[in-house]
Amino acid sequence: MADNPARAGYEEVDGQAAAAANARWWSDTSEEYLTEHGAFLGDADFTWCPEGLREADARLLGPPESLRASRVLEIGCGAAQCSRWLAAHGVDVVATDVSAGMLRRAAELDAATGTAVTAVLADARRLPFAEESFDVAFTAFGAIPFVPDARAVHAEVARVLRPGGRWVFAVTHPIRWAFPDDPTRHGLTATRSYFDRTPYVEHDAAGRPTYAEFHRTLGDHVRDVVAAGLVIGDLIEPEWPEGHERVWGGWGPERGRLLPGTAIVVTRRP
Repeated sequence: MADNPARAGYEEVDGQAAAAANARWWSDTSEEYLTEHGAFLGDADFTWCPEGLREADARLLGPPESLRASRVLEIGCGAAQCSRWLAAHGVDVVATDVSAGMLRRAAELDAATGTAVTAVLADARRLPFAEESFDVAFTAFGAIPFVPDARAVHAEVARVLRPGGRWVFAVTHPIRWAFPDDPTRHGLTATRSYFDRTPYVEHDAAGRPTYAEFHRTLGDHVRDVVAAGLVIGDLIEPEWPEGHERVWGGWGPERGRLLPGTAIVVTRRP
């Protein structure tokens, strides 16, 4: 979110204009984002969420031996830290993002770490890959919250997955939409209806959208996945770990010990 938008709040917005604005926003703020969060994310580490759950421990994509025999796709990769971790472990991985700025940061981290990742500029709703060309796909907070038509993302992923392929995605836990974006005790009182899907939008002085997030209930996520022909195998709601004191936006220990902040959905293509 912008530090000083001219106007911000919950209101209807043209979905395509908002999606384009988000692509620009992530490019424009890519360096700032890594300055703020890069140490926590690591240059070549796989962190699913602000709670600090890591793929090395969770193994949501499958056991390491099966991953090394798979072709893996990351959606909304940012600076490709997760893909870089996979590549360093011998996995054939392709990273995609709609933000040219984030992919420039990815190239810088490639050079800094000595681990190069194949990165492709692409909208998650229109993936430039052939049908049934990947065994596993994943996203850690990429794409889905920032487009008006998340169902299109799931459909594209289902298209490029091989039969039996796995799709794992992490999003802000839907219950968070009902509460203020405040990690302290002041964020523990619901102020909005959980069922209100009106997006959060920021505008510049000319009234143009510069950033947007789209809310989906847990049921919406389920229906979007099922509509793409995918089957849900698990839903992970990471608990806030003891001793983890880092605050990230609305995530923090005070509220995190009481309310979930992240939902991770594990699905497969039959």
